[in-house]
Amino acid sequence: MGYVIAIAGKGGTGKTTIAALILKVIKDKKLGSLLAVDADPNSNLGEALGQEAKETVGSIINEVAAHPDQIPAGMSKDRFIEYRLQTAIREGDGFDLLTMGRPEGPGCYCYVNNVLRNIVAKLIKEYDYVVIDNEAGLEHFSRRTTGCADTLVVISDYTKVGLRSAKRIKELVDELGVKVKNKLLIINRSSVFIDRQAVKNTGLNYIGEIPEDKSINKINQNGGSLLSLTDKATSLKMLRKIGDVIWQKN
Repeated sequence: MGYVIAIAGKGGTGKTTIAALILKVIKDKKLGSLLAVDADPNSNLGEALGQEAKETVGSIINEVAAHPDQIPAGMSKDRFIEYRLQTAIREGDGFDLLTMGRPEGPGCYCYVNNVLRNIVAKLIKEYDYVVIDNEAGLEHFSRRTTGCADTLVVISDYTKVGLRSAKRIKELVDELGVKVKNKLLIINRSSVFIDRQAVKNTGLNYIGEIPEDKSINKINQNGGSLLSLTDKATSLKMLRKIGDVIWQKN
């Protein structure tokens, strides 16, 4: 059974960047087979990893809805979509990538979330690690995109809004009964003193901060993969220092 690491946080905190860095460290450590799941409709994780998703959960569902005649006789629509998703997983260098994408129509997200959740539940058995980059905010928890996880990593900046959002995520996870073993907090791009009491009030296990990293800013500005970061990158140095609790199986 794969070890599931789910990444969450409000928009603008660098959630996808941290997800990509976690994937890079697990890959570099050669801890096992690795699946990256971009569960954000904005689909930025593939770009951060230097991978372009040719097909997404949303695009496949749209195509099947537009051309139901392509479903083989004797096969249900859901089974056919699952088959298509299995073939749509993008193979990268040391990891595979599954991307949610955007469905068409205002009422389609629930169905896409259900399909994504069901396929991930099956894929978990085929990989040693599954890293899920969730949509920003709280909505994906209400829709149960993240049904369970071994470790939930909430990303925040050091602002009242960011920490309040982190606290709400933790409270919603508890309220919905989402099965999570470890609930962690990382402060990203922090260059100021961390108020320990404010962090403690989130109810999450604070494991450290990732400093502003000029090498990441340069990649983001010029385009490219965060997997190209060298061991000298300050962000990677800190993540390796604090991150064992994220990916270490108990």
